Amino acid sequence: MSNISKLNIVRRSTHYLLFLLLLIGLPAKVQAQPAVDSSTTKKQDSNAANQSASIFSIEGGKRLMMEADQAIEAQQYDLAVEKLQNARQVYNQLSNFYLQLFNSFTGLDNAAAEAHRKKALDTSLERDRATYQLALVHRSQNKPELAIPLLIQIITSQSPGIGLGKKAYEQLVEIGFVDTPYTPPKPGEVKSPPGQVVPAPEAQPNAPEVPATAPTP
Repeated sequence: MSNISKLNIVRRSTHYLLFLLLLIGLPAKVQAQPAVDSSTTKKQDSNAANQSASIFSIEGGKRLMMEADQAIEAQQYDLAVEKLQNARQVYNQLSNFYLQLFNSFTGLDNAAAEAHRKKALDTSLERDRATYQLALVHRSQNKPELAIPLLIQIITSQSPGIGLGKKAYEQLVEIGFVDTPYTPPKPGEVKSPPGQVVPAPEAQPNAPEVPATAPTP
């Protein structure tokens, strides 16, 4: 057999082997692709589930409040009411749960109890802020009958003399639900209703559902 014939046989064998390798290798690559897509889909589903679960958190409440502010700026008051109601509910539940943890850890782990007490206080204040914003939205909708109970809840939760409690009472005066403006006491003076004695301070009970008094250790 000539050298040229031998060379042709080697070339044909090589081409045939390469052809077999391509036939064997391509299906493996094609089958590997769906596995990557499946893993990516599972990861995306997991992230979506985590994002949904994070609504029940302080950050989730803040996100709802931001969305409510955007809706108010766009004068989408119905959407703002929905967002504020959700934020109010989230913060109220968080406040009650943190307060329960505070009560459970008191006397066992003071550091943990204090951390839970602080979160209970912070979330109760955020709840009152959401409640106040909701009352303002109802006022802008000419629905004072919905705003009044919310404003009274804020005053009950805080105080008519400071912070949001003071602002809430001013709103009641503007609405006309009350006609007596708040007059702060002079230094060293404590005002009490006629014929009643100012009671001694008492420990605050566990916070109920809205309204809930800000927790104290």
